[in-house]
Formats: sequence, C-alpha cells, structure tokens
Amino acid sequence: MAENTPESAAASQDAAAPQDPQAAKNAQLLALLQRLFGADTFTDVEEPYGLLTVTTTRERIHEIIAGLQQDQELQMNFLTTMCGIHYPENEGKELGMIYHVHSLVNNLRLRLKIFFPIADPVVPTLTDLYATANWMEREAYDFYGIIFTGHPNLIRILNVEDMDYHPMRKEYALEDGTREDKTDLFFGR
Repeated sequence: MAENTPESAAASQDAAAPQDPQAAKNAQLLALLQRLFGADTFTDVEEPYGLLTVTTTRERIHEIIAGLQQDQELQMNFLTTMCGIHYPENEGKELGMIYHVHSLVNNLRLRLKIFFPIADPVVPTLTDLYATANWMEREAYDFYGIIFTGHPNLIRILNVEDMDYHPMRKEYALEDGTREDKTDLFFGR
C-alpha cells in the first residue's frame, strides 16, 4: 500500500497541476529563437506579465525580425509596437528601442529590446519589412533623436521641423525651479 505522507501528497499535487500554458509557449518560443539565431544572440530573458522579452544588439535586430517574419513556423507577421526609450543612467546604453512582434496565426507575442549609446543613435530601418514601421520610426526620431538608416522619409512627425532638441529625452527638468507662484504644500511635498 502506498504511503500517504504530506511530502508525497504535495509531490502528487505538483505533478497533477497543469503547467502554465503561457510559460510553456514562451519556453518553446525561446528554444526556437535560440535554434534559429544562436543561444548567445539573446540576453536578459524575462517574462513580465507572461510576455517573453529578450535583449539583442542593434547589429542583429533587422536580421532577427526579418527571420521571425519569414519563418513559416512562427509567422510573426504583425509589428504591434516600436518605440524609443531613454535611460540616462546606463552609461554607453542610454538610448534603446523596443519592438513588439505578434503572430496572429499562432497567437505568439515577443518583445525585443536593443540598447546603444546616445552619441551614436543609429539603428537600421524596418520599413522594408513592415509598412507601419515608417510612422513609428519617425516618432522615435522626433522624440528621441534615433536615426534609422535606410528610412525613406525620416523627418519629424509631431513636433515642428526646426526644433533643435528631442523632448522625450530625460535631459530637462520636469518643473521650472524658479516659479514662485506654486506652494509645495499643495502638491504633497
């Protein structure tokens, strides 16, 4: 007769509990990514809120996203989001881009990140892969100063053309420190 100890009951519950289906999908996707592009291509693998997130380099981003789009198994045919980011405290990696690609056929989502120095804000364009990249790259250029090589019309999209700064960079104070008409007492400080 089988022994009924608390340890054996917990082990049988763990074995009987179904594995998280999203975690299993992410593990399969990561294994496929590593097989297609090499295990050392991706760093900082995370799964915030169940979304597989990997970091790669700007030198490989175009090749990776093109491969994801053209792969018959993955069919990452939808560029959901592409946006710039600025972390001024990360020396040598102050600027970055985040790409969200989605397979509508397989219901797979993937977030890719790249980082690069603010002194060299050059990234390859994805307009040859996704038409929607045109507007998103123009927005990243406008707000962060990221230059997309090969972009057909890289001009400002929302700000005035003669603006000589990029407003989403964290280079300016959020408030005017010289204001005298504002009492901090009313703002919880």
